[in-house]
Amino acid sequence: MDAKLHNDSIHRGGGQIIPTARRVMYACQIKSESRLLEPVFMAEITCPTSNMSGCYKCLNQRRGEIVEEVEVQGSPLQLVKAYLPVAESFGFTGDLRQKTGGKAFPQCSFHHWQEFGGDPFEEGSRAETICIAIRKRKGINENMPKFDKFNDKL
Repeated sequence: MDAKLHNDSIHRGGGQIIPTARRVMYACQIKSESRLLEPVFMAEITCPTSNMSGCYKCLNQRRGEIVEEVEVQGSPLQLVKAYLPVAESFGFTGDLRQKTGGKAFPQCSFHHWQEFGGDPFEEGSRAETICIAIRKRKGINENMPKFDKFNDKL
């Protein structure tokens, strides 16, 4: 709204504006109800009709969302299309084959990004746990920043 700059033009510049602008941007991000986005695969699973219960069980355990089921004409197979979060896809093929007796064949490809439930700034939420793990992996301070840290000089 208002800025008081140094009278002498030689002292006016980025060193006077950038730190303040940075604090404002960080505070805005914290107050904006941030959310995480996660990548989602489109999993196309071909499976015999008699083994579909194992397919459903595997998808339900991994937060999969069935979009479409189509019977393959002239065969006892079904084609299931489902959204599967990428984070849940590690080990998916082996688990699916185990639950269906090796008769299901999945193929995954990236489909879209979706909002991950939960607030990363809410203590104890799953989103906060993921943020802390990411910050730890990157060598950043593991504590999520608080709004007061950027509001102290107002």
